[in-house]
Amino acid sequence: MPRYAAVLFDLDGTLIDSIGLIVESFHHTFAAFGLPAQGDAVWLGGIGTPLRGVLAPWARDEAMLDEMLAVYRTHNVAHHDARVRAYPGVERTVRALLDAGIQLAVVTSKNRPGTLRGLRAAGLTSSIEALVCSEDVENAKPHREPVDRAVALLGVTPEETLFVGDSLHDMHAGRAAEVGTGAALWGPFDRAHLAPSEPSHWLSSPEDVLGLVLG
Repeated sequence: MPRYAAVLFDLDGTLIDSIGLIVESFHHTFAAFGLPAQGDAVWLGGIGTPLRGVLAPWARDEAMLDEMLAVYRTHNVAHHDARVRAYPGVERTVRALLDAGIQLAVVTSKNRPGTLRGLRAAGLTSSIEALVCSEDVENAKPHREPVDRAVALLGVTPEETLFVGDSLHDMHAGRAAEVGTGAALWGPFDRAHLAPSEPSHWLSSPEDVLGLVLG
């Protein structure tokens, strides 16, 4: 019997290699508004949380924030399909989980149009049963609400569920929701960065998810 009946995946940095474009889009936005340049680490720290919240501290008012969001998204969309791909091994892993009858969901702080765009670029659109995006919850990761919602959508229990993600936000949300947590070390963060979140499992490659779930 599989160890888990359902697997939830984060999107950026877990299923799709989009981190470089995300960081570039932040730099582009700051340059467009004449704001002081920030190091990559600032933007990496916000990955996994809603874009509006990441940009809000730098905006004078809501109108400026809306403009910053528009500039970011225009740049990101313009380069998205040429830059974004599934991480090596992700497609094979997802297909094998599906073939084994494992239920799959994506839990992301990205909006639904952006999530669907990323899944299309990775060739994963038809593989995911449920999506929990920024519009679907009141409290984003690291709050447990997105994970709780995905568990409910799939009709499974927390004990049957594994949440695979690359960030502290993912691991904290999963732990709060009392699901198994798998730290994806193929993303932008290493073991030392993720260790404080005490994940249930360390995953060096997407294929490790198969070994963990299916045995």
